[in-house]
Amino acid sequence: MAFEFDPADLGLTLDATQATALKEALGGKVQEYLDKEVTGLKSKNTELIGKNTAFKTELDKLKGQFEGLDVDAVKALLNKVGQDEETKLIAEGKLDEVISRRTERLRSDLDKQLAAEKARADKAEAFAAKYSDKVLADSIRAAAIKAGALPEAAEDIILRARGTFKLGEDGEAIATSRDGEVIYGKDGKTPLSPLEWAESLRETATHLWPRAQGAGQTGDNGGKATKKWGEHTEQERAALARDNPEAYKRLKATQGT
Repeated sequence: MAFEFDPADLGLTLDATQATALKEALGGKVQEYLDKEVTGLKSKNTELIGKNTAFKTELDKLKGQFEGLDVDAVKALLNKVGQDEETKLIAEGKLDEVISRRTERLRSDLDKQLAAEKARADKAEAFAAKYSDKVLADSIRAAAIKAGALPEAAEDIILRARGTFKLGEDGEAIATSRDGEVIYGKDGKTPLSPLEWAESLRETATHLWPRAQGAGQTGDNGGKATKKWGEHTEQERAALARDNPEAYKRLKATQGT
């Protein structure tokens, strides 16, 4: 644009010739300056418009990438990633350490589960053993009473029976040897029953039965056994030596009498 000015606006009093000369002298320089400034402003404006356009394009692109995402959830995820130790180890390439830690956690959880299962199994086994012991004791007690033993002798008989009888899967008392073999009764075919076993104690543990009418102490007639040594079988002597050592000594003392 052309530079125009009036010397009078600047407080100068010039005639027409002087004013024209001044305008010509200043016009070219001022116009050059103005043109330069205008060009610079236009260039800056174009630059700003370009940057603004690029910024707007980038912003639209980011909006497209995050469209539909929960920003708060993304922030939480980024925060977790920043704090998760395993993620850090993976990022550092320490996969073996991550696997080792996870394996250790799994092993720890498994050990806890196994310990809990073992505790339950032990509890169930203890309960079963206690139940079996009671059932066996009741079976022996009933047999002893049926055989005519003294009521107060029941516990003694039950203690003696524990070394011979055990409870079978069907809940029946079974007589077995130390090798686990079934012990048979007098007929050699039928397993020894608690009743038959209890009745056999009449000869080896006579003090567990009521005294006969008119007799002395049961199992000791004036200090002598009701049956002499020679009247007992070898099996009876062995059972007496095992179950009642004192009575066995008294019986052996009758040998030869």
